[in-house]
Amino acid sequence: MVYVHGLLPVFSHAANDLASFRLFTSQMIANGNARHSEIARTFAVPLATVKRYAKLYREKGAPGFFAPRRRRSAVVLTPEVKVQAQALLDEGKSPAEVGKELSILADTLRKAIQAGHLHQPLKKGSSVLTRSASSKSERSEVDSAAEMGNGATRTLERVAAAMGDLAAAPVQFEAALDVPRGGVLLALPALLAAGLLRFTTALYSLPKGFYGVESIFLLLALMALGRIPSMEQLRYVAPGEWGNLLGLDRIPEVRTLRAKLEILCRQAGRAARWQAALAREWIGGVSEAALLFYADGHVRVYHGDLTPLPRHYVTRERLCLRATTDYWVNAMDGQPFFYVNKEVDPGLIAILRQDLVPLLQKHAPISPQLQAEMDAHPLQHRFTLVFDREGYSPEMFAEMKSQRIAVLSYHKYPGEDWPAEEFIERPVTLAGGEPVAMRLAERGTRLSNGLWVRQVRKLSESGKQTAILSTDYQADAMHLAASMFARWSQENFFRYMRQHYGLDRLVEYGTEAIPDTVRVVNPAWRQLDSQIRRVRGQRQRAIALFGAQSLAEELSEADMTRYQQMQAELQEKIEHTGQQLEQLKGQRRETPHHVTLAQLPEEERFQRLIPERKHFIDTVKMISYRAETSMASVLREVMARSDDARALLCQVYNTEADLLPDPENKTLTVSIHHLANAAHDLALRHLCNELNDTETTFPGTDLRMIYKIGLC
Repeated sequence: MVYVHGLLPVFSHAANDLASFRLFTSQMIANGNARHSEIARTFAVPLATVKRYAKLYREKGAPGFFAPRRRRSAVVLTPEVKVQAQALLDEGKSPAEVGKELSILADTLRKAIQAGHLHQPLKKGSSVLTRSASSKSERSEVDSAAEMGNGATRTLERVAAAMGDLAAAPVQFEAALDVPRGGVLLALPALLAAGLLRFTTALYSLPKGFYGVESIFLLLALMALGRIPSMEQLRYVAPGEWGNLLGLDRIPEVRTLRAKLEILCRQAGRAARWQAALAREWIGGVSEAALLFYADGHVRVYHGDLTPLPRHYVTRERLCLRATTDYWVNAMDGQPFFYVNKEVDPGLIAILRQDLVPLLQKHAPISPQLQAEMDAHPLQHRFTLVFDREGYSPEMFAEMKSQRIAVLSYHKYPGEDWPAEEFIERPVTLAGGEPVAMRLAERGTRLSNGLWVRQVRKLSESGKQTAILSTDYQADAMHLAASMFARWSQENFFRYMRQHYGLDRLVEYGTEAIPDTVRVVNPAWRQLDSQIRRVRGQRQRAIALFGAQSLAEELSEADMTRYQQMQAELQEKIEHTGQQLEQLKGQRRETPHHVTLAQLPEEERFQRLIPERKHFIDTVKMISYRAETSMASVLREVMARSDDARALLCQVYNTEADLLPDPENKTLTVSIHHLANAAHDLALRHLCNELNDTETTFPGTDLRMIYKIGLC
């Protein structure tokens, strides 16, 4: 390696001569030719290491880099020391206590125990695998004393990664007791079954380094399940303990994780392709008889100031706020399939036509049996699309019917109530399997465009009638009612994802340009429309007040004069607002409703938030949610209160566990600590048995996962 200043070489050394490298870089810092951060950034060396050797140069000069290191390995575990150490271990002392008494590193004793040179007697109730397991306090001491940073104990592999000689650090588990949030590893079989790593190698890759792409994906998924809302929150967790969950010495720093994420999301549209591949697989796993897709928009509020996004009405806030809209497609039980983001919201009807339906037609499978039924029966549909009143459009209903897609929605203009005698109490099974009784009635209805549809109404105890329209001409009324009212599972999904997974959290700071041809609502039209609504409200209030005035009794002449004057003023206001209303309506008719982005005034133009990284993280969260849902369904089989399944899983994810690898038998045992009560332990034991039946292997290893509760 040669160092050049200007045009002249000033120093050189062999590529593997670390002492000379440290000496010269420290001299450059001492002479003011370079800063610590520049050396660390240029040569990919930890900043703490650069500062440590700069201090060595100041204190000891050049000889300090070539002084022979003190080595104790040859004399540390002499036969006499082994006898003393074994005697102390037999007394029941821990490796840390023995090391402190004999002035030996606890890590040296643990390695000797693992190699069989020493043995640690079993404690009462302990397993054979726990004899060499480290305690939480021991790991804390070792991690905090690591020279390359907290928890960075695999020094040689990290140096090799920094030199570009390591593609990714191998996954190697060490026996560890009381690992914080170790229970989150129970989700590994469900995460892999949901497809977390299925398309990873085909779509994503990382340059050579310590952290491989599979470790990054696993970390992000475990963060979501562990309710760590953002990468910044990793600053407040023990990196070495989380590294134990991945088979590494520690997890990456926040800046390192951000850098990895930037590489993964560098190519625009790749996250959408990943989500599409997953959606195709998820939809393919659904029975054709249950192909119902629920479509709805979710408004994601933006509180930043990088760009003036259009305002949307946020129902939960009851305010118009700057936001973008994500349109989601979910299953009947709320599990997500995919979503599309729209910085300019054209409405649910347009999104269904332009985006959601084409994607569903592409991803939803057609078996030969279904194709034969569609050929034989003209009214047999391919799948059913469920949405709320925002998507009501007779023209769109007819268009979907021509494409063999059934629709199910609320009637936007139901008209008069039906006689109560038409309603019959019928048994209905809800999406969660709960049987209920509903009073239902059905008629055929012809819409404004002549389309004949089914109308099913539900009569509540208060007398309110809820009207449902459908072009599914084969299902019974009970099935239509259950399917329509299961739409609330999608609303519950949005609420749960906001509260537990940080669905609305901003992932990346940045904007990008929107094509000038995108059509948006004309600000001038919007202003006129707002004025029309305001004037119409003033006129209606004046009309109501005019009609409310009455002469209940004889009035005096003065009272009559005031009454006539008030009526005249109201009449004048009604006439004036009527004229003003007609004038504003005329101006609105002459004003284009939509314009292109290029036609907007400069102060009204906006950009969109960069979507790639958000789309990637949301896909990871979707996988995590589906994994949690599958685990919750297993717990509900043995829980008296099925609604508590997700709360119990949150408790499990945050429970400590013992990690006990057994290379000889090729197993990794995750022994979870007991939960709050015996009922929870019973449910968790059932879940562990189901997970053990999957015989899942930890990615990157040949270790089969074994899940247990308490001591082995």
